[in-house]
Amino acid sequence: MHRIVDKEVMAQGTVVMNEIEAPLIAQKAKPGQFVIIRANETGERIPLTMADANPEKGTVTIIYQVVGKSTAMFADMEVGQGYADVVGPLGQPTHLDNVGKVVCVGGGTGVAVLHPITRGLKDAGNHVIAIIGARTKDLLILEDKMKAASHELFVCTDDGTYGRPGFVTEQLKDTLTENPDVKLAVVIGPVPMMKFTCKLTEEFKVPTMVSLNPIMVDGTGMCGCCRVTVDGVTRFACVDGPEFDGHKCDFDELMQRQAAYLEWEKQSWDRYKQAKK
Repeated sequence: MHRIVDKEVMAQGTVVMNEIEAPLIAQKAKPGQFVIIRANETGERIPLTMADANPEKGTVTIIYQVVGKSTAMFADMEVGQGYADVVGPLGQPTHLDNVGKVVCVGGGTGVAVLHPITRGLKDAGNHVIAIIGARTKDLLILEDKMKAASHELFVCTDDGTYGRPGFVTEQLKDTLTENPDVKLAVVIGPVPMMKFTCKLTEEFKVPTMVSLNPIMVDGTGMCGCCRVTVDGVTRFACVDGPEFDGHKCDFDELMQRQAAYLEWEKQSWDRYKQAKK
């Protein structure tokens, strides 16, 4: 059992942070990698990118949004309780090279995935400009940590309740215009946000890395469930990724595959909520 040693509920109760005992994973984990977690022996296998790892404490941190039965089960667990399985670290770690000036763009819970990468790029000697966004102020996460992990931080909210009103793409366009020497963009968030951000960075000829989140089962490349199309070739996000060249990803196909089981996911969550009453 992997015990929860710390828990924080944020973003209007829809986003939860769990720090989990996983000493062997914590020793090996690198930015960009993920774990697969199961709440209990009959639970669904859920892939979640690690927001942090602490080798000294032997813990890893995950941040997730409650969007269905499995994440609702996670959120119902308290400090002292434990997950049946935590498997990892999985996936390819981020290449943290010193390229000069980079811009890191995160949306929603994608900011949790972006944070260790941003920090790693700064530690590698890059000048890091970070842009984070959410639909509203109450859904914004990790602002202080992103500020510490970057040299410049811009905050956007869709409804204008905090920071710059509007989407992160608007701030990104201004940033790229004012900084023609940007050598790399890292973009992590909802698939539509990544799609349109990559279109923008392609116009500015800035190489762009994204982290993809397709449906996943085994996490070892055997089931093929997490297949994505990159540069016209089928790749597996679990072993080839989760990071890919954003200018070569078929985001429309990814969105279509993500929506394949929405009806059944909703039914499962509704039954879980009803059973709790």
